[in-house]
Amino acid sequence: MKAVWYERTGPAAEVLTYGEIAIPVPAANEVRIALKASGVNPADVNRRRGAGYAIDAPFIVPNSDGAGIVDAVGADVQQEWIGQRVWLYNGQRGRNLGTAAEFIAIDADLVARLPDNVSFKVGACLGIPCMTAHVCVHAHGDIAGKTLLVTGGAGAVGNYAIQLAKWAGARVIATVSASGAADARTAGADIVIDRQKDNVPVAIGAATAGKGVDHIVDVDFGGNLLMLPDILALNGTIASYASRGDATPKFPFYPLMRRNIGIRLVLLPTAPHDARKKAQTDIVRWLDEAPRFHRVAAVFPLSETAAAHEAVEAGGRRGTVVVAI
Repeated sequence: MKAVWYERTGPAAEVLTYGEIAIPVPAANEVRIALKASGVNPADVNRRRGAGYAIDAPFIVPNSDGAGIVDAVGADVQQEWIGQRVWLYNGQRGRNLGTAAEFIAIDADLVARLPDNVSFKVGACLGIPCMTAHVCVHAHGDIAGKTLLVTGGAGAVGNYAIQLAKWAGARVIATVSASGAADARTAGADIVIDRQKDNVPVAIGAATAGKGVDHIVDVDFGGNLLMLPDILALNGTIASYASRGDATPKFPFYPLMRRNIGIRLVLLPTAPHDARKKAQTDIVRWLDEAPRFHRVAAVFPLSETAAAHEAVEAGGRRGTVVVAI
């Protein structure tokens, strides 16, 4: 099969090879998927770069997310899987063969049905971005009737977080840069705050009658940490999946303690299994119920996976970069 792989970490154009490798055979509890699309996320790029990750196999086929059609199953897997359109996550987590290939064999637990009205390219966006959004939105329990803040509401995770929170019955405030305001509104945000122009704590105070928000889905824990006591309600909670502003933030313990703030730091591959299964189930239901807003930032052919990785590294794109297979 055609695939892309690397044998050492480094710049995409230098270390990624496009060629032929063996088609995987599904083991017990696995399905094999003829992939149609592969999602490229920042974590995939960082692994290939070696930024915080050591290469742990002789070669790595990158990318964790993907979508395609099941064409074979291993022992203990129902034959009904064969022919189903599916999406998957954790393709290259704890294993060396990811989704930048024509086929992947993977544990059926990591695979979910892809509704007929959802394209394979969109299906490749549902793993890290949409699953992370769901886990963060529901990290501290039921959100119906609560007010949520989504920071980075125009980003891949943030945009899905807005939509899933609204679907679950929450009122949603989103912070964005000016260029992302339209995307946040399209996703369903009730209030959109320009983080570059507006005073965020003042704007949130005005929007919540001084109470603060009940829960935050946060893209920058270090960058936003110091304002948390001013924007979270008493007994409020936060779930954060990144800390771009400061990787080692100084923690304001007493201001947060006095408000009984609950903090959850989220990494999808090691999130509790029941939370990940609920995310898969809910996302399929959510997709089935109505058309949703998805943003595919760019599409590259498999042979140009290096360019897809470079596009993610360059930044400035809203949504997920996809490799079409």
